[in-house]
Amino acid sequence: MSDELPRGWASSAIKKFADINPRHPKGLDEDMLVTFAPMAGISESRPDFLFTEERPLRDVRKGFTHFAEGDVLFAKITPCMENGKGAVARGLRNKIGCGTTELHVVRPLEGISPEYIYSFLAQRWVRREAKEHFTGSAGQARVPTSFIEELEIPLAPLDEQRRIVAKLQKLLIQVDACQSRLRKIPLLLKRFRQSVLIAACSGRLTADWRGSKSPLTVLPPVSIGLPEDADCVDGWGWKMLTSLARLESGHTPRKTVPEYWEGGEVPWICLQDIRAANGKVITDTILNPTMHGIDNSSARMLPAGTVVFSRDISVGYVAIMGREMATSQHFADWICGPELNNRFLMYALMASRDHLVSSGQGSTVGTIYMPALKEFHLLTPPFLEQKEIVRRVEKLFALADRIEARFVEGRKRVDSITQAILAKAFRGELVPTEFELAKSEGRSFESAEELLERIRQHGDPREKLQKPPQTLRAKETLLKKNRHLQKAFRGEL
Repeated sequence: MSDELPRGWASSAIKKFADINPRHPKGLDEDMLVTFAPMAGISESRPDFLFTEERPLRDVRKGFTHFAEGDVLFAKITPCMENGKGAVARGLRNKIGCGTTELHVVRPLEGISPEYIYSFLAQRWVRREAKEHFTGSAGQARVPTSFIEELEIPLAPLDEQRRIVAKLQKLLIQVDACQSRLRKIPLLLKRFRQSVLIAACSGRLTADWRGSKSPLTVLPPVSIGLPEDADCVDGWGWKMLTSLARLESGHTPRKTVPEYWEGGEVPWICLQDIRAANGKVITDTILNPTMHGIDNSSARMLPAGTVVFSRDISVGYVAIMGREMATSQHFADWICGPELNNRFLMYALMASRDHLVSSGQGSTVGTIYMPALKEFHLLTPPFLEQKEIVRRVEKLFALADRIEARFVEGRKRVDSITQAILAKAFRGELVPTEFELAKSEGRSFESAEELLERIRQHGDPREKLQKPPQTLRAKETLLKKNRHLQKAFRGEL
């Protein structure tokens, strides 16, 4: 590895230039407030804490991880480690911190930038290699201390470390800004799709198709009961949904009877299916009972094209059967007649989801019961306009899908930029090397090898946390004794 490093760099195991998992010295004031960092307060993408608390040292000295100002924190438990949780401890109260036990602490010695070490540990390949060294059981797997101690880091001279860190901070701020803008796109697309549905099911989307020029003011397209003051555009009208479609319900064959389920091939829609296929056509299901199970329950086979509407737990989710299927009792199933396009009904239900969710009854899970379902009214356009509405909705949804696909690809690219930048940094390609600058300026510099040798010979001359001097502690003890004696002579004890 050293043959591939830039001039002036050196490869070294972390344990040669840092203390691993050090503890606080003894003799500290137990009443002193210190920073406490829970795992939730540690970021997955940046070195600063998301949030911290302040606690007396006595409350966190035992049973927690110890760290100090400038230490590097590395989450060691799954999945926090794989997710990138880590930090550089800065701005600690009294320069002392404690936190979750699921952290490794790296305390770099003088001449080693903590942010440089943090950035190296933030690389995905480091996290992948750490995962390969996991110890412990599934769900409780951890990175052993030995992995951190023996991990080889390409070490640049100190001034170059600082330039690399400064450049990384500048570039990653730009990447974060790009990611922040990208994160807004899914919400914008969700709002766009909902606006399309509302416009479609109120008559706005096809106003030009009808040749209408007047403004539209209509209520939501699906309602329990017929609103008395509902405005309708020409040719539209509020109709009982049961006059346009046959209402059916589903059932679950008894799970305790093996022959109702073992080897079954009947497509049977459950809540997991509807959540995954909301607004789409369902062709396959997670669970498949046998026909014997269907025949011995209240479930029934319904034709392809049936609109499936979740009436409890996941109220408002809706899909269309892609073939003959059955459903659980959580659904209201609508078999559309000749005057109702099933896709129009699906989009109308989706457009009114918020209204339907709020209309559900029950303190824990809102449920729309069958009597209420039978009272549903649908704001219904002529059949030809229904078909035109479906065509326009699906054209606009296809546009949104293309934008979403581009967003997903763009997000992957932006996410990869961070790792590409980190890789360039630790190949010595992000900033001019100290060797190059020293040569151009005609000066000497301390190489990483020389830095490591200085650390080896002299240790860390940084000011460390010290326990109070013996003479000071003796003086404090004497003062306490004197105060005790004074109280005794005054008769206060």
